[in-house]
Amino acid sequence: MPVSQISRAAIGGSAAIMRAVRDPDCQLAIWHRAPPFAAADLLAQAQGNVRLMTTRDDLVPDFCRAIRRAGYRPSRAREALIADVADLAEIFAAIVRSDAIEVRLEIVDTDSCRKFHADFVRARLITTYAGPGTEWLDDEDAARVKRGEEPRRIHALQAGEVGIFKGRLASDRPAIHRSPPIAGLGVRRLLLAINPEDETLMESK
Repeated sequence: MPVSQISRAAIGGSAAIMRAVRDPDCQLAIWHRAPPFAAADLLAQAQGNVRLMTTRDDLVPDFCRAIRRAGYRPSRAREALIADVADLAEIFAAIVRSDAIEVRLEIVDTDSCRKFHADFVRARLITTYAGPGTEWLDDEDAARVKRGEEPRRIHALQAGEVGIFKGRLASDRPAIHRSPPIAGLGVRRLLLAINPEDETLMESK
């Protein structure tokens, strides 16, 4: 699918679409997919967040140890989570050509990144397994926000969809996005974020 000239986003129904983020004219690549597993039980189990620095070869054993420590009990959903994180990490590492990556799996129930912003990385993969997904703006609304105005249209990833957001280290027109406002609503999100290991200067959800 071609890159939209309005949003500079590439959106498609297969994982291959994510390679479009390497196009200089693309600021965001979105894989439109359904949630790969039911994440409600995982949300209920989790006792802590996961954050690890690892490599493509070591990701699976490292991630398995980390989610056990975080309280995720053996289940089909946990196995599906492991498999999906491994697949997404491999795809992302190949696209950004980085063997070393940072992986974060977090339970989010606040508005920690409620302001629209761009990440100080080359690129970051984000998917929300449960709960509202990351919100993003096209170029026109990004310009409005920069001028201190309110955006007219806010786009959002749906649960299960995967986005690779181009950051400030790769473009002077990076992807502008934010966490969906959920504070006080009794809503929780199960969020995965992956970026190159040496580019962890800005937290983003």
